[in-house]
Order: sequence, then structure tokens, then C-alpha cells
Amino acid sequence: MEASPLGIIAGGGDLPLAIAESARETGRSVFVLALTGAADAWVETHAHEWISLGEVGKAIRVLRAAQVTELVLAGKLGRPKFHEVKLDAKGVLAAPRIIAAARKGDDALLRSVLELMEREGFRAVGSAEAAPGLLAPAGVMGRKQPTRDDEEDIALAFRIVRTMGALDIGQAAVVCDGLTLAVEAAEGTDAMIARVGTLSDHIRGAPQKRRGTLVKAPKPTQDRRADLPVIGVQTVRNAAAVGLAGIAVEARGALILKRREVVEEADKLGLFLVGVPG
Repeated sequence: MEASPLGIIAGGGDLPLAIAESARETGRSVFVLALTGAADAWVETHAHEWISLGEVGKAIRVLRAAQVTELVLAGKLGRPKFHEVKLDAKGVLAAPRIIAAARKGDDALLRSVLELMEREGFRAVGSAEAAPGLLAPAGVMGRKQPTRDDEEDIALAFRIVRTMGALDIGQAAVVCDGLTLAVEAAEGTDAMIARVGTLSDHIRGAPQKRRGTLVKAPKPTQDRRADLPVIGVQTVRNAAAVGLAGIAVEARGALILKRREVVEEADKLGLFLVGVPG
């Protein structure tokens, strides 16, 4: 029996596309619900419909018409300006709950959206279930091994990320020789890494030697169906550009887009890449 199409509620970035491609590789069709102002043009190459975040009734009708029973929410979604969101009748009814959730943080907002769709009879799945091939494996993934000093930085950075995550702040940190260089907040990982490059040498250390580690891990309390941390080729390039020694992620708790290319880029640029069991 042929599986029903996988429904993808798509925000911005490469993750929704990676999930769609992974599903297609397994022979499963997809239907993309593309969020206006967030999703990218790639959705035009798939069965899709564009909607506003507030068009809840339309979303439900379209998904049912496409015979979708399983949904994954993926991609970047900025906290909406609710006074600018187009609402249909069902969206008006859902708005108070969603607005209240948004005020509690990104995790609460995403959980609220998933719970809304589940009340309508859809099964919400995570990126890991929809595209398990994207999950980071445990262990070193390239040629370069982290040193003992790197491992100490990794351990500290994981503690920092999990402490921040409990407060719904961010999913990433950079540590060098036991010193916290940067933590991620609303600006995102790329902007956080760029800040490291602006630090003076007496804080950052000798520019000619690679030092410091970027760590990404999920928040302890987050709904893993909605928002696992992600790295890709550009993450490796950004880390190399500011002189970091490597990247560590939580094994099976983070997604790697185009892993082969990511590992090749890390090897080329001389960075380690490691998955640390959670």
C-alpha cells in the first residue's frame, strides 16, 4: 500500500528542501505548505500551496485535499507580527492560543502549531523521523580528530548550550580554551559565529592557529519534532573563516544537511567534525 504524501510546513532555509529530497529518495511523495514570507522558491518544483501563518482553515482544507496524514514543520520561522498576519475564520479562533504561546518563546510557539494540527487529526512527526538520514552520527566524521583541549572546550560548550536551552535562549555556543566566546540568541548561528571574528586577539588568541569549538545541541525541553539544530556546508565555512578548530553536535540530536559535502569541506579546511552522544 502506497504511503500518503508527507506534508511539509515549510519555513525558510535549506532544511525543508532536504527533507523533501530525502522523502523522494525513499519513494514517498511530498506536499509542501509554503509559509508566505518565509519559504523559498524551491517549493515551486513540488506539489505545494502558499499560505499565511494565520490561514489555518485553508491549511487544513488543502492538506486534506492532498490526502496528507503526516506533517513535519521545518525551516526558519521568525516570530510573527500578529497585527500583520492574515487570518481566516479558523485562524481567528486559534490566534489567542498561538499569541499566548509566542510570548513564552519559540519552542512554545512551535508546540502550539503542532498541537493545533494534531487536534485536526494530523500526525506531527519530527525531521528525524521524516528524514532519518539527516541525523548526525556519533563519533568523528572526518580526518581531523579533536585534541584533549578541544574535548574540554566541547564539554563546557555543551553545558552552556543546555543551560541556555532550558531558558529557551539558543542552541549554540563557541568556547576556546575554557573561555566562552559567544552564545546564540535570536540572531542565529551564522551571526553568532561572525561575532567571534570581531573579537580582539587578546581575547581570541593567535589568529594563525585554529582554536575553539562551535557546539550545537537541542534545548533540553524542546519538542524535537519541531526544531532540531542544523549545520551545513556554510556552517563549516563560517567556522573556518573565524579560525575555529572544529564543530561538535549532539549525535542523533542534530541534523547535517548534505553530510558528505559537509565532511569533505571540513577535511579541506582542516576542521574536526564530531557527533557527541547525548
